Amino acid sequence: MRLTLPILLLAAGPTFANKVFVSNERGNSVTVLDSATWEVIGEFPAGNRPRGIVISPDGSRLYVCASDDDTVRVFDPETYEEIGTLPSGPDPELFVIDASGNPLYVANEDDNLVTVVDVDTRAVLAEVPVGVEPEGMALSPDGAMLVNTSETTNMAHFIDTGSFSIVHNVLVDQRPRYAEFSHDGTKLYVSAEIGGTVAVIDLTGEEPALVKKIGFEVAGVRPEWLQPVGMRLTKDDKRLFVALGPANRVAVIDAETDEVVDYLLVGQRVWQLEFTPDEAFLITTNGNSNDVSIVDVAAEKVIKSVQVGEQPWGVTVAPD
Repeated sequence: MRLTLPILLLAAGPTFANKVFVSNERGNSVTVLDSATWEVIGEFPAGNRPRGIVISPDGSRLYVCASDDDTVRVFDPETYEEIGTLPSGPDPELFVIDASGNPLYVANEDDNLVTVVDVDTRAVLAEVPVGVEPEGMALSPDGAMLVNTSETTNMAHFIDTGSFSIVHNVLVDQRPRYAEFSHDGTKLYVSAEIGGTVAVIDLTGEEPALVKKIGFEVAGVRPEWLQPVGMRLTKDDKRLFVALGPANRVAVIDAETDEVVDYLLVGQRVWQLEFTPDEAFLITTNGNSNDVSIVDVAAEKVIKSVQVGEQPWGVTVAPD
């Protein structure tokens, strides 16, 4: 029995894990976690003020918006070595990548532009003028429509990815920070940090139509602290999770009725969110407590917090 037990354990194999990458805005670094153990397994420098972070669909490249370096830095997700940079335009904050892995769409806050970059040739394919202080970026499920949110203009700009031209503008509440398409392509959610709402935009008609604004209320929390920023929607379009900034909560929304059903207490000043590929867990970045919270998605319960670098901002998870 002493001989067969180790053999059986080896046959079972190790628990499969995905790497979780967290950008630390003030720490100028990226922290790496193991999603099986939630332990920190690495950290590496990522330029000045790293914010937006995304891994390529095939897991071969990690892209980081180094906002104060005016560039997108590209890293090998296995070795953590920098393998290049991309011309992003000034002050890149958030970006989104096409499902094919190319191109990359970057919001340039200081220049009021969306820059479209070919990640293979490093060529700038287009610069699209948008509203003042662009930040939020979302790509429709079919890749045909890009949405950018401009914080000062208070608009969601709908950009045709074929012509790189704005085809619709929708006014939302103050300081829109993030946008999220439903996976069936029928709705768009836009969070407004200062307005304190999430706009629900219907996409089934000839033009996008704002049909509802979701508000938030937490006992004992001042209304001005309820500042929605990052969002993530489950693949079945049933649950929308919304980071509420200094309220230190993540709102859980029934995405079929667009009603708030719960609030989850997380770390201080929660910014961004990301699922593991199987959607078993949701990771939140908490900028003031320098940690991430791990949410059991099925139970809708916070199960763990993990210390990372200084002022964590963005998060992305390696694909299976």
